[in-house]
Amino acid sequence: MKNPSNRRQFLFKCGASGVAVLGAQGLLQGAAVAADMEPVSPSDPMASALGYVEDATTADTEKFSRYEDGQTCANCLLYQGEADSEVGGCPLFAGKTVTAKGWCNSWALKAS
Repeated sequence: MKNPSNRRQFLFKCGASGVAVLGAQGLLQGAAVAADMEPVSPSDPMASALGYVEDATTADTEKFSRYEDGQTCANCLLYQGEADSEVGGCPLFAGKTVTAKGWCNSWALKAS
């Protein structure tokens, strides 16, 4: 009788390899998809409600007092762009991109 743990290890390795390949493919497609998405407009109803601006230094601090110098979409937990990209996705604005130097009232510090 064959050793069942060898079969388990084999199946586990096959599964892990498949997940790794699909994950890498998804990351590559994600970058391509972000390039194809249109930018969110600050006048979009959701963007307006959240105080989204394309340049964080122009945030309305009277209306959105949570803003602090240095907060941008690029260092927000929700930002889905690459570290050096000028635009990236944001789950708050599905199907659209935000600018890396932008800001909205839902900003949350990205873990380092």
